[in-house]
Parts: sequence; C-alpha cells; structure tokens
Amino acid sequence: MTGGNRWLLPEGIEEVLPPEAAGLERLRRQLIDLYYTWGYDLVMPPFIEYLDSLLTGMGNDLDLETFRLTDQLTGRMMGLRADMTPQVARIDAHHLRRDVPVRLCYLGTVLHTRPGGFMRSRSPLQVGAELYGHPGIEADVEILCLTLETLAVTRITDIHVDLGHVGVFRALAESAGLSGEQERRLHDALQRKARPEIDAQLEGMAMAAGTRDMLASLVELNGGPEVLSEARRVLTGAGGEVGAAVDSLEQVADAMARRVPEVPLYFDLAELRGYRYHTGVVFAAFVPGHGEEIARGGRYDAIGEVFGRVRSATGFSTDLKTLVSLAPAGGDVQPQPGIEAPWPGDDALLERVRGLRAAGERVTYGFPGQAGTPQDLGCDRRLVWKDDAWQVRPI
Repeated sequence: MTGGNRWLLPEGIEEVLPPEAAGLERLRRQLIDLYYTWGYDLVMPPFIEYLDSLLTGMGNDLDLETFRLTDQLTGRMMGLRADMTPQVARIDAHHLRRDVPVRLCYLGTVLHTRPGGFMRSRSPLQVGAELYGHPGIEADVEILCLTLETLAVTRITDIHVDLGHVGVFRALAESAGLSGEQERRLHDALQRKARPEIDAQLEGMAMAAGTRDMLASLVELNGGPEVLSEARRVLTGAGGEVGAAVDSLEQVADAMARRVPEVPLYFDLAELRGYRYHTGVVFAAFVPGHGEEIARGGRYDAIGEVFGRVRSATGFSTDLKTLVSLAPAGGDVQPQPGIEAPWPGDDALLERVRGLRAAGERVTYGFPGQAGTPQDLGCDRRLVWKDDAWQVRPI
C-alpha cells in the first residue's frame, strides 16, 4: 500500500463517525435496558476463541465465515467470532446450567470473511436475545414480540414478518428418503422459488407420487393466514410431524394477532433460513425498500447437546448498524447541542461546568486562540458571567 492511500480500510470494514456513532451508542443502551425489563440478562462472550470451540455445534455453519489465526502462546488455531449465538448457547448449557427458563441478551461486533444476508458489512454490530429451556410456542411468541419491540425502539415502521417452519420440509424429505445431497439441492431450489428446477429435481428422485406432489407444493404455500388452511388440505397424509408444524404456526399466528395486530404476518412453508440448525418456527422481519431481512430468528432445540446438556432454545438477532441506517432521518442520531465554557475559568465556573455535565449537558471548553466558532464545536449556548453567577446564554 502506497503512502497516499494508507487510510483505506478493507472492503466491508467501516469506521463509524459522529454523529452516527453517538446514535449507535444511544440505541445500544436503549435496547439493553429494554431487554432487562423483559427479564433478559446481558452476557459478553469473548471476541476470540479456540477454533474447535467456536465452530462446535451450530457454529459448524460458520466455518467459511470465520477468520482464523494462530495463538502465539499455544500454537493452536483460533477464530474471530462470526456469530454470537453459538457462544451464548454454550454459556447457558455449560456455565449457567440452570433448570428454569433462561433469558440472555448480547451485543457486540462480529467479523465475517465475506458480507452476506442482512449483515452486508463484514463487521456487523450484532444484537440479539435467546430464550432457553422452554419448548412451547410461548417462547417463540415472546422472542418474536421482543424482535418487534426492538424494531419499534428504532422507530422503524411498515414492518412485516415472514413465518415458516423447517419441520415441514424436514419431515417430507425424510419420508421421501432423500440423500443428503438431494436434500441440499432441493432445499436450495426451494429457497430460490425456482419451480422448474424443483420439478426437474423431483422427477429424477424415486419416491411416492403423493410425497413428490407435497414437496412441490411447498413453493406455492406462501401468503396470508389462509395459507395455513391450504397447507392442511394439500399436506393431508404427510404425517404427524407436518401436522404438528402447521399447528405451531397457527398457534403463533393467533397469539401474535392478539399482541401486535398491526403487524402483518406472511407465511411461507418453503422458508428455510438456518435449515441446518433450526428445528421449528423460523421468522424474518422486512421493511419496504430494503431487499434483505433486517432481523431474523427461530427455534433451535437441542443446541446444548454438544456442551453436555440438551436445551430447547429460540432467539433472534439483528445488526445495530442496519437498524440505525433505516431509522427515520434526524431523530435520535442527531447530537444534543452543547454549551461553550471559557478557559481557564475560576472555581465557580469549574463547579458550574461539573453541575451541567452531571445533569447530562454537553459542555466544551473554548481554548484561547483556537480556530473556528462555538457552532463549529456543536455549541448553541455559552457560559457567561452575569449578575455574580455563571449563566447559560444562547449564542
């Protein structure tokens, strides 16, 4: 790199400058406080771990996303976290080991070897919450409601939610006797809604005609709540697991209609995000004009098995940088105007400055001979000596 471009950063790695950094920090505090009121305790997993620990369990899906380096103390391979969810699952299963439902939240930078999904940055500021130890739809509903509450804090509007259930496809694929490679290719085609490709793949697979028709129908089973009734009709005879999955979606839909009737729900039985590790209801939140989901989550039971303790689990995550970029212009991102104080000042001035700062005011000293104006420092007021006291006056 030549001297003229030493300031360049790697693609997908960005600095956050004022006032956006202040907006991120304010939103971070609001969300952690919000999660606390819902009963979620904050955890802070390490930024770097030994690779064999970091990529255990659901972390296997992060293999290609994880930066690697060698620990100079031990010679072992280490990784920079690409997702905090597996780390939080380990904390619940290995360190906390509680029998009651456990609610944990987290917020921190993750690093990706390449951008992808709603985290277009390679250094997202991931925030999320996980609920462990309850297998019922009540936990799914709580996590989905908390996701929407998170978006409400940012004042993002016109949200709609896609709901799916990986159990439908998983049960049909098992019934059809698909090999791992066949299942992978069909899953990929379903995600892309590539109907001709789906039909061609199914024609080349040996299975009962009824099962083939049900697998093909998944790509069409998307829309409003009426889709669930259609799914019951089309998937008749698919087996108890499929029926239970549709029941779960219907129960979640009913609960959400009571709690947040203003948020439209869109059902998609070919929605298979996180298919390799999710086990039940999955969801993603979208807003108009933004092509990728802005938050996502779902159920991933048995996550703690690799840590010696099987736990049911459901959770969600999002990228704080994405949320701030989608928040209404102006708003909380704009810094509060400050107060200029003269330098050096007497004891009374020092005490006045301390009091203003303790009250949450932004006070900046104006140094002798400095360039610019108070407005350049973000100040719209100044401290002046008047009537035997330091008083705040507009500039």
